[in-house]
Amino acid sequence: MTTYWNEKVETASREELEEAQWGLLQETIRWLYEHVPFYTERFHQCGIKPDDIKSLEDIPQLPFTTKSDLRYHYPLHLCAVPTEEIALIQATAGTTGKPVVVPYTSHDLDRWSECMARALWSAGIRSSDICQNAYGYGLFSGGMGYHYGSQRIGCAIIPTSTGRTERQILFLRDLGTTALFCTPSYALTIAERAETLGVDLKRLPLRVGSFGAEPWTQKMKKEIEERMGIKAYEVYGLTEMMGPGVAFSCEACRLHINEDYFYPEVIDPVTERVLPEWERGELVITALQRQAMPLLRYRTGDITALGRIRCECGRTLTVMERVLGRTDDMLIISGVNVFPSQIEDILLEFEETGPHYQIKVFKKGYLDSIAVEVEAKAEIYSLGKEKIAEVENRISARLNQVIGIKAQVTLLEPGSIPRSEGKAKRVIDERKR
Repeated sequence: MTTYWNEKVETASREELEEAQWGLLQETIRWLYEHVPFYTERFHQCGIKPDDIKSLEDIPQLPFTTKSDLRYHYPLHLCAVPTEEIALIQATAGTTGKPVVVPYTSHDLDRWSECMARALWSAGIRSSDICQNAYGYGLFSGGMGYHYGSQRIGCAIIPTSTGRTERQILFLRDLGTTALFCTPSYALTIAERAETLGVDLKRLPLRVGSFGAEPWTQKMKKEIEERMGIKAYEVYGLTEMMGPGVAFSCEACRLHINEDYFYPEVIDPVTERVLPEWERGELVITALQRQAMPLLRYRTGDITALGRIRCECGRTLTVMERVLGRTDDMLIISGVNVFPSQIEDILLEFEETGPHYQIKVFKKGYLDSIAVEVEAKAEIYSLGKEKIAEVENRISARLNQVIGIKAQVTLLEPGSIPRSEGKAKRVIDERKR
C-alpha cells in the first residue's frame, strides 16, 4: 500500500523544502504588499519592504497577524482578491466578539483538498472507503475540509454533519461506514451511546477515525481506539489558515505540517522571540499558497513544539508536537500554569473513571482555585460513598503530585456531564458569574 499521497513533497530533503518555501514566501509577501492595504501599512510601520526579506532567516522581521486584526477588519478587509473571485466564505463562531470571516478562491479550495487528501491518505483512507463526516457542515470549516479531502481521494461520503447521535450509529451500522470524521469528544459520545443501544462498534466495518478541532491526549486516543475498535488519527488546523489540513498524523503517531503550504514557527508568547526546536511555545504560521486571504506570521494561540527530523514513517515534513492547550486556555492556579489537557491525562490514568470531565475555576478569597468533576464508571459509583471518596482522594493526591495544585475532586454519576456534539466544553469559569 502506498504510504504517501504526494511522496515527492512528503519525503523531500530539508534543502528542497526550504528552497520551495523561500520561493513561495517571496510571492506571498509581494502579493500581500500589493493587494492588502493592512499589510502595506504594517510593512511601512516596521520600516521594511518586500525586497528587504532576503531569506527564510529574515522571517522574524515580518509583522505578526492576530485574531484581533481579523476581527477589526471584519468582514473582508484583509481579502486580497475582488469579490467575483471568491468561491467560498466560512467563519469562526464569534462567541467572544465578531466572527473571523475567511474567503477562499477556487485555487484555495484546490490546495485545501490537496492538504486534506494527504492527511486522510496517511490515515490509510482510500477510494474504496465509505467516509461518515460527522463534523458540522455550516460555517465551521471542519465539515467542508474533510469533504473536499475525501472527494479528492474518491471516497464515498456520508455528510451526516454533527448531532443526532442515534442516526450516526444507524448509518455506521447500516451503510457500512469504514472511516469516521468528528471531534474526539464526539467520538466518545458515539461510542458511549452505541454501548447503551447494544450496538457493538467493533463488529462493524468501521476501521479508522480521523479526529481533531480540539486538544486531546494520547490516553484519550487509546480510549477511543479501544471502545470503537478502530485506529485513530489526528488532523490539526484552524479556520484562519484554511481549516483542517495544516498538519496530520502518521502511523508513527507524529503530526506533520504541510510545509509547502504553511511555514511554522514557535515563539515565546510573552517576549515574541523565536524558540529553538522542541521548545514549547506559541505556534505561529505563515500561509504560503493562499490567494484570497494569506496571513503573515499568524499567532494561533496554540501551545506546541516543532522538530525538523526524518520520521520513522519516512516523512521529512516538520514534526509538530500534539497541541498542549491554548495560551488563552492556560489556567494559573496558585502560581502554577495548568492546561486542561494535563488534568485529562491524569484522570485517564484511573480505571475507575470515564473520559467525561469538567474543570471549574472559582475564587477562593483572593486566589483562583479549581474543582474537577469526573464521571465514575457505573460499577464504581454503585459501590457507594466510601469507595467514591477513596477514589476522589487518590485523584486529588495524584493531581497535587504531578501538577503541584490542590483541587477538589468530585466523582459524578455516569451520564451526568453534558455530552458534546462538537467541541467539548471542558472549563467552566465561575469567576465571571
